[in-house]
Amino acid sequence: MNLHERVERATEDLAGRTSRRSLLGMIGRGAVALAGGGFVAAALDPERAEARWYTFCGHTYTTKSCPHPYAPYSRIDKQGYPVHPDFGFPVDDEGAPYTSPTQTRSKTCEERTPELYPQSGSPLLQGVWVRCCNHRLRRLTDCCSFSKIRINGDAALHGYCYGRRRVFCVTYRDTNTRC
Repeated sequence: MNLHERVERATEDLAGRTSRRSLLGMIGRGAVALAGGGFVAAALDPERAEARWYTFCGHTYTTKSCPHPYAPYSRIDKQGYPVHPDFGFPVDDEGAPYTSPTQTRSKTCEERTPELYPQSGSPLLQGVWVRCCNHRLRRLTDCCSFSKIRINGDAALHGYCYGRRRVFCVTYRDTNTRC
């Protein structure tokens, strides 16, 4: 077999094992690696990037949930207090059912976040977006602060925050509205 035949066979083998999308992805990552160096190529590596995603129904992004007794599920009520992620009953800061005013129950964003993460300053629940989860509308909310660093240590983004505030962490509230 001559060189031309070997190249043709290798090209056919590659085409048989690779979809157009994955081939373009490999070429794109290679071009970016040449232009931006190893750091950028490592950031685009799907196996490394996958480990940095934080997800619950309605939210798949790189910002982690706000502090909650049932982390990573940071479900709250209308006032911002933690509730059980599956059943929706009020819980205290330890995750026990909230049945007595003698139990400690702090607002997830405004009280619990600055207590555990002082660099967040005085965060506020600001940005809201809605997704359909389990046939009900879910209101996802950004806990916004002036910190330039998010809860997971990455650079903070503006997201749905107002003014100069940036997303520090995220939380959510399930509604009774069907979708």
